[in-house]
Amino acid sequence: MTRPGTRNEAAPDSGTLWLAVLAGGLIMGLALGVRHVQGLFLLPVTLDRGWSRETFGLAMAVQNLVWGLAQPFTGMIADRYGSAIVVAGGLMFYAAGLIFMAEAQTTFAFLLSAGLCIGIALSGTAFAAIYGALSRIMPAGRRSWALGLAGAVGGLGQFAMVPAAQALIGGWAWAGALVILATVMALLLPAAFPLRDRADAQTPAGPEPSMAAAIAAAFRHRGFWLLNLGFVACGFQLAFIATHLPAYLADRGLGAAEAVASLAIIALANVAGTYLFGLWGGSLRRKYLLAAIYLARAAAMMLFVLLPVSTIGVYLFAAVMGFLWLGTVPLTNGLIAQLFGVRYITTLFGFVFLGHQLGSFFGVWLGGYVFVTTGSYQGIWLVAIVLGLLAALLHWPIDDRPVVRDHLRTATP
Repeated sequence: MTRPGTRNEAAPDSGTLWLAVLAGGLIMGLALGVRHVQGLFLLPVTLDRGWSRETFGLAMAVQNLVWGLAQPFTGMIADRYGSAIVVAGGLMFYAAGLIFMAEAQTTFAFLLSAGLCIGIALSGTAFAAIYGALSRIMPAGRRSWALGLAGAVGGLGQFAMVPAAQALIGGWAWAGALVILATVMALLLPAAFPLRDRADAQTPAGPEPSMAAAIAAAFRHRGFWLLNLGFVACGFQLAFIATHLPAYLADRGLGAAEAVASLAIIALANVAGTYLFGLWGGSLRRKYLLAAIYLARAAAMMLFVLLPVSTIGVYLFAAVMGFLWLGTVPLTNGLIAQLFGVRYITTLFGFVFLGHQLGSFFGVWLGGYVFVTTGSYQGIWLVAIVLGLLAALLHWPIDDRPVVRDHLRTATP
């Protein structure tokens, strides 16, 4: 017998749930993994093409900005037509963007491929699309587990991508490496199939809220904007470190081996961090976990820039930052679902993620700009630390009580 007022939907079997988690984690891991190793392409691309670091950084900054601007719209498509079509489209955009990057002979062509095309691709293959699909596919009691596990699988993909990308660059040069990665993305298309979701699968019977009403309710909620502002710091910190850390280490006298190892350690530690924070979000208050992550990041970066640079110090920093790397995402996604439900989770998370990508834009671009103008990254490290402290303060007062569902409904005749 079903509970009165709900649709009689058959619960997915355990195998179906596991397949969705693994497929989502694999797609997200490779999509974010390719993005994670773009710092390894900075020096070979700029040296080969004769471009500046600021040029490369601008393309990566545009990529992050386009990702953020596209995310609410791809979220709307996913919420209306299902996530699988968005994920499949994102994979095709990713493959095309990587090929065009390899062929780009001008800075404008590189900006369009690495910036515009891959930015759109990430909006369909990363956090919002994958977590949105899983949030609807999973029963409420298993949602935190699913988001954490998918993030951990994704972290393994990022970890594997670091030595893989380095080997590809060494064997086929940077352009050949991009073509091979494009082929891998195209081969992932069947993995979008298990992410078919139903937007109304967990919606109570009766009049449904419209998308416009749900967005309006979120925009009126103070906590929604605090999450958005806090996510700016997250994007700034991660994009700056992922893109500029290899060059920063080279400037401080360390070699390519340390740069590759640090990115690999970040990705490996992220596996444990994303899974545990996702899991803890099911039993602890998410806003306090988010505040703790930002405080810990600020402390780690402060110690890293104040202490002398050493191989051991770099690896310890990478381990700590890796553990804190993407734990913010399942917590933020879970907090939005907790507040507003899962009917329009991909769209609402897309708007919050826009703040993250605005931060990413400035983290990547300012990193290159400040280095070109001052010859040092020190000023950007200071900005990243201050933003971490501010983000912790912003998350603490969020009202995390669920919004009453009647407030989300549109009036019915």
